[in-house]
Amino acid sequence: MRVEETINGSSDLATEDMTPSGQYTILFALWLLVFSASSQLMIVVAMLPAIGEQLSISTGLQGLLISSYAVMVGVFALVAGPVSDKFGRRRMLLAGSGLMTAALVLHGVPGGYAMLLAARTLAGVAGGALSGAAVAYLGDYFPYERRGWANGWVMSGIAAGQIAGVPLGALLAERLGFRTPFLIFAATMGATFLLILKFVPQPDVKLDNRELTVGGAVKEYFSLLKQKDILAAATVFALLFFSMALYITYLPAWLTEYRQATPSRIAWLFFTGGIASVITGPIVGKLSDSLGRKPLILTSSLGLVILMGGATYFIREFWLAFPVFFFSSVLLAARMSPFQALLSALVPGERRGALMSLTVALGQVGFAAGAALAGIIYSQINYRSSTFAGAGVAFITAWLIWRRLLEPENLD
Repeated sequence: MRVEETINGSSDLATEDMTPSGQYTILFALWLLVFSASSQLMIVVAMLPAIGEQLSISTGLQGLLISSYAVMVGVFALVAGPVSDKFGRRRMLLAGSGLMTAALVLHGVPGGYAMLLAARTLAGVAGGALSGAAVAYLGDYFPYERRGWANGWVMSGIAAGQIAGVPLGALLAERLGFRTPFLIFAATMGATFLLILKFVPQPDVKLDNRELTVGGAVKEYFSLLKQKDILAAATVFALLFFSMALYITYLPAWLTEYRQATPSRIAWLFFTGGIASVITGPIVGKLSDSLGRKPLILTSSLGLVILMGGATYFIREFWLAFPVFFFSSVLLAARMSPFQALLSALVPGERRGALMSLTVALGQVGFAAGAALAGIIYSQINYRSSTFAGAGVAFITAWLIWRRLLEPENLD
């Protein structure tokens, strides 16, 4: 047993509990964190038409609700990475989950577009603290040969959000207004904070003992990007999110406008995608532990090229959106768990927070850029052009994976 340094003046026991029950408690706490954080983001995508109608805002301004969040996640992930390397993942998880709870409560405060945009921006700050720390924690706590499995289970929280959180939120938004779902996710994120406080220890890994300065953090990030394998992985991560944003941001709006979708139909569509993801994530994560990460990442990326580019051709009627979105979700899940496990092994533990935060930041910048570009393309041209752009970026990403992405050595 080791005693973690005092947090807020009190002494917390943080034992490295490697028993099955201890591991599953930690996985559940991180799963609930991912469920709450991803659901509050995805519900915005699903509710964009409803938010636009209730607040009387244009299509272009709707996209800013997504891109502003993504930009803040990217910026503050860069801040959070070196801090978590210095002071530990547990403290960052507590700070991020507490701030996210407060930000989601703020979504329930009556007001117009400016108030909602401010709340989304604050949620992005909290998301920046959480995103890199959660994945880095798994890298600290679990050995490399089990990280695919652990990432698969924790990231299935995203799928659970699609199955339960997003559909329920969309239905509640339709009946009670769009602010209600955010208050629900504030409650689940608050529960996450309590679980981390009580049951999630600081992993027994070496912390970065260097002085924490802005200049030192910038130097560390440039040092990471000078390594060819990290530069390739970071570029791929950014492009993964860029292409996904081009494809998914205005899919609900297009389905509503051209395929007679309703909020409840969109909710069931996300439910279907969630089923696909929750099945795929743990299975593929475990497979990647034995088969390798790169083949699964490459195969799923090539499959997405076809589904993205052909989406508007395949979905001739609304019911056809279900199989298309189902298989899209399978492929998205099939590349994320292996990729995160791969990233966690590129550097030793005391640099893992910085790397995870760097890639999260680049991923969110990619998503923000994709969402903003999708809004321009959708309003000025059409959704089909956005899917073509997404497919083109996905093809470039697949080529980079094939030519530049390397299976890492285990550095732990």
